Amino acid sequence: MKIMCDILQKAQVAADRQNWPELVECLQQVTANTSKSQEQQILEQSVSLAIQALEWGDFQDRWEIAKVLPNLGNGAIAPLIAVLEDEDGDTEPRWFAARILGKFVKPSYPEGNRPEVIAALVKLVKNTDEELSQIAAQTLANFGSAAIESLANLLQQEDSRLFATAALAQIRHPEIIVPLLGVVKDSQVGVRVAAIEALSSFRDSRIPPILVEALKDVAAAVRKEAVRALGVRAYLDAELDLVKLLKPLLWDIRLEVCQQAAIAIGRVKTDAAAAALFELLRSPATPVELQIETVRALSWMETATALEYLHQTLIADINNTKSAVCQEIVNVLGRGSKPELKATTAEMAIDLLASNHPAVQSAEMKQSLALSLGKLGDTRALDVLIQLLADADNSVRLHSLSALKQLGAGEVRQQLESLAKQDNLEPGLREGIAIALQEWQEN
Repeated sequence: MKIMCDILQKAQVAADRQNWPELVECLQQVTANTSKSQEQQILEQSVSLAIQALEWGDFQDRWEIAKVLPNLGNGAIAPLIAVLEDEDGDTEPRWFAARILGKFVKPSYPEGNRPEVIAALVKLVKNTDEELSQIAAQTLANFGSAAIESLANLLQQEDSRLFATAALAQIRHPEIIVPLLGVVKDSQVGVRVAAIEALSSFRDSRIPPILVEALKDVAAAVRKEAVRALGVRAYLDAELDLVKLLKPLLWDIRLEVCQQAAIAIGRVKTDAAAAALFELLRSPATPVELQIETVRALSWMETATALEYLHQTLIADINNTKSAVCQEIVNVLGRGSKPELKATTAEMAIDLLASNHPAVQSAEMKQSLALSLGKLGDTRALDVLIQLLADADNSVRLHSLSALKQLGAGEVRQQLESLAKQDNLEPGLREGIAIALQEWQEN
């Protein structure tokens, strides 16, 4: 007992001197050595000192005391709530108080979830300070189902509905489905978006009809969220015909909705999905930003049909000098991982480089083609990559050399050394090969 009193006395002196690091160290000793018989008296004083450090220390002091307070028992709850509810107090200690209160929901606490903690955090969720509102919602999420009833009651009040919906959305427990279903048609756009986003996490037969209906919402943010949610449910395609449902959203008045629809349809990975994206890609009315997103969606599908559509688009757009779309198609060529498509993809890139088309003459395009051919690892690309070593742009030569190494370092180097000995090489190619061999040796 005397040892513990000495520690607390030292802690009190540290508090009087505002030496918060020393105070934290003393309280760490208290939590490590307190016995059952001494607990009440010692812990009350320890909590009081810890709260002082929380209120007056710097960020690091608060960070360290936040580790101590949960070990001081439930006697810390009421003082922490007092800090939390002090509207005249600084934001940082209130933020830490909310965070610490979340530690009192561990199974090791026999009293379980404390209703006064939930009530205080629910109240803080409505705070106009975004940092406090966010940490309160995150902490409530740690309480799981115990907080759902309190938050569901807040849904009945218009001024707290948005914050309550956001808090419920973070809990991700099946019990939130029913209360959120009640606000999916709320007058506030933010409430509808948060509810749909949260509901999309669950496999429940009540949810898909809600998502389908939300595709026609007047708010673009709601339509976009509904599209996203259906896009991660490709398994519903047979039941709902997702491509038919989502295709009108490709032509939405808001670009962000169109882009999300392209991504969602790409995830369906059927020929019908690829056809819908190709139609959008080839339309003269489609903005370049949306065309680029559509190219990416087609590439993610990794099907022969989607690849053929990209090939057709590449040929057509090269002739129409749509360089941004062509560049994006070239960028995605090497990203495919399906072995059965790699040969066709490599052939596309090789033909493009060999064509010497004006649209392929930019350094950026050559670099991207070389990068793709390196990733694809097709030895048929050897000749066109060697020709790139003669390019005037140093970056193109480096990309070509890197790709050649990926085709088989030993064999390719031998071939370059053999070519370097030929008398009839063009000067530019001879110089490029010499530079490549020198850099190869140095690395």
